[in-house]
Amino acid sequence: MQEKLAGVNSIMEALNGRRKIHKIFVQEGREGKRIEELLKLAEKRGVYCQYVDRQRLDQMYTQANHQGIVAQVDSFAYSSIDEILEKAALSGQEPFILILDGIEDPQNMGSIIRTAECAGVHGIIVPRHNSSEITPAVVRASAGAVEHMLVAMETNLVNAIKSLKKNGLWIIAADMDGEQDYFCCRMPTPTALVVGGEGQGIRRLVKENCDLVVRIPMIGSIKSLNASVATGLIIYEVLRQRQTNL
Repeated sequence: MQEKLAGVNSIMEALNGRRKIHKIFVQEGREGKRIEELLKLAEKRGVYCQYVDRQRLDQMYTQANHQGIVAQVDSFAYSSIDEILEKAALSGQEPFILILDGIEDPQNMGSIIRTAECAGVHGIIVPRHNSSEITPAVVRASAGAVEHMLVAMETNLVNAIKSLKKNGLWIIAADMDGEQDYFCCRMPTPTALVVGGEGQGIRRLVKENCDLVVRIPMIGSIKSLNASVATGLIIYEVLRQRQTNL
């Protein structure tokens, strides 16, 4: 299947990523350094670019501001857990995997993927149900980072966790009922970090199969953080400890 991406960053990263781009539509008169770089890269990749008027683009892409450029691409291709583990092995690093248990908001999903990609996470696992899929809205929210991230969609997260344990990974959950603050404990590695959804958090059976549950301390009047912010804090604590061996 095919879908449409819009925006300079999303399309630029798609050109540098793994998915097939069939055609790019550019608004007549659209100029600028980033557009020039994108068009040169498209030519290098053998992707045909067509200039069209603004009205045509408005009709093609109605979700948000298309920034004068729309691409027709293959739908996002999901990976497997084995492919994620292989990516880690080929990198010469111990696996660092993110498990998202019920992130349903595309903006949060995209923001989390962007942070994970920047921090060197090797792959993300999401459930088949009650989760945002990798849609063009997620691609845009991730600023195109999703084009460089392996995402596995699993029917049963508990079984996925058990499979990761057999491969030697420690499963760390981030939850408000955690035993200790996330920055006060040793994060074992190789690591799979589990983060819950915006509403219900981590489901009971998923949490029960985790090796360690940590919390983010809440001192102010509001007792919860945005899901992408909370995930970013703990992702970078894991990275800090991996880099400093603390």
